Amino acid sequence: MTPGRLLVVDDEATVRELLSAALRFAGFEVTSAATAGEAVAAATAQPPDLVLLDVMLPDMDGFEVVRRLRERHASVPVLFLTARDRQADKVTGLSLGADDYVTKPFDLAELIARIRAILRRTTGRQAGVLTVGTLALDAEGHQVTRDGRPVRVSATEFRLLRYLMENAGRVVSKAQILDRVWRYDFGGDASIVDTYISYLRRKVDTEEPKLIHTVHGVGYVLREPRR
Repeated sequence: MTPGRLLVVDDEATVRELLSAALRFAGFEVTSAATAGEAVAAATAQPPDLVLLDVMLPDMDGFEVVRRLRERHASVPVLFLTARDRQADKVTGLSLGADDYVTKPFDLAELIARIRAILRRTTGRQAGVLTVGTLALDAEGHQVTRDGRPVRVSATEFRLLRYLMENAGRVVSKAQILDRVWRYDFGGDASIVDTYISYLRRKVDTEEPKLIHTVHGVGYVLREPRR
């Protein structure tokens, strides 16, 4: 069974061909594009499960590609795979809604693991509704329920909860949360994450079983208790 359909976008033919061959060997269905225009056209004609996208392309940069893809297919996951390793570029990519940012040179085994992790997380997201136990989040309707009862959350709380649910069962650090929820290089006090986790707990964890757990020294994870 094919684990996912990937679109590889890179203007260097050697990189594109070698990466595509390695991903096919790993079991993925792969198509490729050499330019931003080809990438947008391919993703529009048949949305892939994930786009592996270079930033430096001949006709427009990868950031603009993401903007255009988001206009057409808001749920298409994107992993930047690029030599642009500045922190500002990473922040820009993640702020646009990319799911990951990997710099060249990269370890192929790690890249494949990251791809599979994104596909696991986004399967539920593309369906529009995320569920963990009795907790449900409707991304399109912007609604949260616990055991069928509506839960009122702020816009920031909603983004935080959505990120935790997209990563259900996976521990995420404060730095990762700041990158993905606050969507910029946050230069203030990282304890804002703790504050908003506390807000969420008061709203969605008022009954058993508790779903939001602290992993001391690492971060937070949303999961049902292990049995």
